[in-house]
Amino acid sequence: MENTRNTARVLVIGIDGVRLDLLPELDTPHLDEVARTGFLAPVEVDSATPTMSGPCWTTVVTGVGVAKHGVWANRLDGNRLDVFPDFTTRLAADCGLRTFAVGGWEPLFLARQGGPLFVSPTRLAYVAPRADTPEGWEEVDDRVTAEAEHLLGLDEELHAGFVYLGAVDETAHFLGCGQEYRRSIEAADRRLGRVLEAVRRRPGHAAEQWTVIVVTDHGHRDEGGHGGRSPQERTAWIAATGPGLPAGTAPSGLRHCDVAAQVYAALGIVPDSHWTLDGSPFTSAAIGA
Repeated sequence: MENTRNTARVLVIGIDGVRLDLLPELDTPHLDEVARTGFLAPVEVDSATPTMSGPCWTTVVTGVGVAKHGVWANRLDGNRLDVFPDFTTRLAADCGLRTFAVGGWEPLFLARQGGPLFVSPTRLAYVAPRADTPEGWEEVDDRVTAEAEHLLGLDEELHAGFVYLGAVDETAHFLGCGQEYRRSIEAADRRLGRVLEAVRRRPGHAAEQWTVIVVTDHGHRDEGGHGGRSPQERTAWIAATGPGLPAGTAPSGLRHCDVAAQVYAALGIVPDSHWTLDGSPFTSAAIGA
């Protein structure tokens, strides 16, 4: 295994449950900037994977599909994360790099409901919701964003991180995909902007080369809800910008499992064959480079 510990850095921002078809009509300047300097491309949740957060996020951060990681629902019981860990854990344990993960959904960050998905990043922060309401989850995401800003400014040797924003998905479950849902997507974009500004404010930013990946796990039916096979539920997306990535042309054929593979590639890491990743870096997976 080879790795580069020089200037490469990666940040993945996961925004849960954002419908691709609604983005063109919304005010999302920060996501638009990522797409403008890089790309935004659709992802179809494959037929083997339930359109649920647990399986989809596990595929995103491990780089392997459900048959390997063993997460089939929002409970993570029966997982094989000891064999197929998330990239923040793999980078810290196997590559000696500094990583973080922060968010507010229990199974991703706590030993509950079969979790955590993020087992051992260098730094882990969980933000507990004070109220299980759309407003309560917006508050969680504000606090998650503040913690991400703090971590990005705190650790000068940081190599990779994952930020999870869940309010959009929760709003759809409570209220459907109406105006409140659309406002929640726009609020998530403002938080994305705060995180990107925190990257730019890092003392060593001028000497760092950042790859930024923004990804959603699944869509929603109009009335709210997912888990089925409708186009609205199966359609997710990835946006990314950074060194070596295409600008202005959306790749085709991207998969959720390609995200972790791209994280490793951006850091100059050649995965060990024993990792048996299902994903490929974005350029080779989607462009045939």
